[in-house]
Amino acid sequence: MRERLRADYGAGLPHALLLLACFTIAGWVVFLVSGEATLWRMLLWFVGAAVAHDLVLFPTYAALDRLLRRTTGTDSAARRALLNHIRFPALAAGLLFLVFLPGILDLGKDTYQAATGQPRVSYFIRWLAVSGALFTLSGAVLAIRWALGRSPRHGAPPTTATPPR
Repeated sequence: MRERLRADYGAGLPHALLLLACFTIAGWVVFLVSGEATLWRMLLWFVGAAVAHDLVLFPTYAALDRLLRRTTGTDSAARRALLNHIRFPALAAGLLFLVFLPGILDLGKDTYQAATGQPRVSYFIRWLAVSGALFTLSGAVLAIRWALGRSPRHGAPPTTATPPR
């Protein structure tokens, strides 16, 4: 039975029990902190976010990454550096979009004004500016690395020394 648990789960019984205890304690703390009235709403949002990620977001960014890899050509260190200098600002822009989604899409303007007494300015232009700055900065770093002749993988100049015999 131990071998089957290790093969299926990847660790032993003590690890599984400890993990189960941690999840139980974490759930209990969430229950106490959130209060009974909002627990189900919070649980619904958490499950909804997990489902939305698995069914919508993951296939979308996996397909975009496949398309990006296909358009950049052959596999090399320079290609991997280019991919990573595109992936990083794209990930940062996507996370900023998710975090500030209501402000970017101008949702809840009336609620904001009722709560603060001030009109809310849209975050859309600001999000575009920050995203553009992230891509520009990443491109500039990549251009500087290539201009200095540095290896995209390790950040050091390539060596021409012969290997030891």
